[in-house]
Amino acid sequence: MNQNLLNDLKALLSQDDRLVVDGQVLKNKVIELGLAMDAQLIKLLLSTPTINTHFFVDVDGVKVFDKIKFQQFVSNKEFLPDSYTAYKNKVGLSSGDHYLADSKEVVLAWPYKDCVLEGGQTKDDAKRTEVFWNETLAPDQIDCLLSPKVLANFTRHDKEGNHKVSSISPDDNLVIKGNNLLSLYTLKKAYAGKIDVIYIDPPYNPDSKSNTFCYNNTFNRSTWLTFIKNRLDVAKQLLKRDGALVVAIDENEQAHLGVLLKDMFLEHDVHCITIVHNPRGVQGTNFSYVHEYAFFVLPKGKKIIGNKKIDESEVDWSPLRNWGGESERSDAKNCFYPIIVENEKIIGFGDVCDDNEHPKQTVKVGSKYFIYPIDTSGVERKWRYARQSVEEIAHLLCAKKTKTGYDIKIGKDFGVYKTVWTDPRYDANAYGTQLVKSLVPGCKFDFPKSLWNVYDCLYAITANNKDAIVLDFFGGSGTTAHAVLELNKDDNGNRKFILCEQMHYIESVTVPRIHRVVQDNIAGSFVYCELRSANQTYIDQIQEAKDNKELQKIWKKMQETAFLSYKIDPKTINVSGSDFVELALDSQKRFMIEVLDKNMLYVPLSEIEDKSYGVTAEDKKLNLQLLGAV
Repeated sequence: MNQNLLNDLKALLSQDDRLVVDGQVLKNKVIELGLAMDAQLIKLLLSTPTINTHFFVDVDGVKVFDKIKFQQFVSNKEFLPDSYTAYKNKVGLSSGDHYLADSKEVVLAWPYKDCVLEGGQTKDDAKRTEVFWNETLAPDQIDCLLSPKVLANFTRHDKEGNHKVSSISPDDNLVIKGNNLLSLYTLKKAYAGKIDVIYIDPPYNPDSKSNTFCYNNTFNRSTWLTFIKNRLDVAKQLLKRDGALVVAIDENEQAHLGVLLKDMFLEHDVHCITIVHNPRGVQGTNFSYVHEYAFFVLPKGKKIIGNKKIDESEVDWSPLRNWGGESERSDAKNCFYPIIVENEKIIGFGDVCDDNEHPKQTVKVGSKYFIYPIDTSGVERKWRYARQSVEEIAHLLCAKKTKTGYDIKIGKDFGVYKTVWTDPRYDANAYGTQLVKSLVPGCKFDFPKSLWNVYDCLYAITANNKDAIVLDFFGGSGTTAHAVLELNKDDNGNRKFILCEQMHYIESVTVPRIHRVVQDNIAGSFVYCELRSANQTYIDQIQEAKDNKELQKIWKKMQETAFLSYKIDPKTINVSGSDFVELALDSQKRFMIEVLDKNMLYVPLSEIEDKSYGVTAEDKKLNLQLLGAV
């Protein structure tokens, strides 16, 4: 790099107080303001001729800022090598020669959600037949890609069946089919700052043959991290200020994901929880893996995680009656009163006794028993809670029958969550694979999460928030929606769910499963809809094509109605020519997908009135109700 230019730019940027901490220029802040076309920064850069010449292009006498060139220059490790972040001792994840935090690339798609062994599979060598595509777009390839999209094909599912949707609101449960990144940017229009919990179970990116990626078999960690970062960037904007994020992951990317989360959520605490989900184990070279992880990302300094429910068989009971020093009646007079028992249940509490009252430990009046804090030696002691506060903990008490009457015990049916979770119900085979097949007979779905694994993750955060909105943008088989419905059934809650899933199994597995749960519970409903396809229609057709003849037919339609990349000349492409036909079918498909303009996978909401897209009046009304005016 030009050393003089380096020195000149450092000196110039040092003049802006926003960019300097402890005498050092902050690289990330410089990049952030540069990409945002910050007026104050641009004015500063224009003030020096050498900088002006290097980062601005003269167009008919107008200076145009080349922000991409500026970003690449500032991102280079020769520029401020010790100041790539505001936190000087922080480890940075890199993607190529640049830090991941600086990356503006967009990884558009991912092959499938559950990149793990299938239930019952014994070898890590299963071949998959699905065909998927993936593409990473540079900033200069993106214009309207991340704009909100039109939603279409609305259907309401409830206990009565499927219905046409006449009205919709952000209070409805939603299941959306379409690319999850673009779905998130569409949801942002209605749900920015409104989501209480995001639970995601993203692809695990294992280093094995089961991680088939037909169009990119060298898919590497940096791209996987960029893929996750792209989605968390917008998901973070959907979360409430005190909202929580939970990310499930296995050992392949656990360490790197942890660094990414800490880098992206600076005002949050990141906790890594171990969950034993496969007691049979997955055999590695040296160890059999029985666990995975869940990252809980919580606002710093706030009590977000509630108390853990404890099974009655695990409750540690102890006497409510005090013992030892300062445990007698005279030590706290308002702690001497009767607890009323009937049919072996505590039904109430009597008044504090006068000083001249000296009852027996158990006094029977009709069918009721009045129990006093008197020990077996006849010493009048006191209850551990005063009369004015005992009713607050009444649910923790029980009456234990004795030879002479009853004794009162206290036991907490809740506890603090630990960092290792074990429960037979977390078994992903029994409570994931088998459960889904029982709800949707004949379906094939690779190793879905245990319902109770997800249930407990959500319960930990939403037990005291029965109106929480839960978002899962790796919807898979619908386990998160199922867990929300079960939570509501158990405590009469009103939690809502939003699921996004781009794979076609959303229609054959996800929606039928959730609908079956709604019908079984005789409660709840949800609205299914799709991002309105444009170029995505052709991608689907290309993926499903069986041979070159089918691709030729698709190419003819694409030339007539598809949005093609500006980089290609359709007249120069001959998909029936010998050079093209001799390519492997997967390579033919990849080429045809790559010539499509990815900015137009789906119809932009801003184009909803364009008659050429054929958006119905009913869909226009529903988009307005859910997403608001364009």
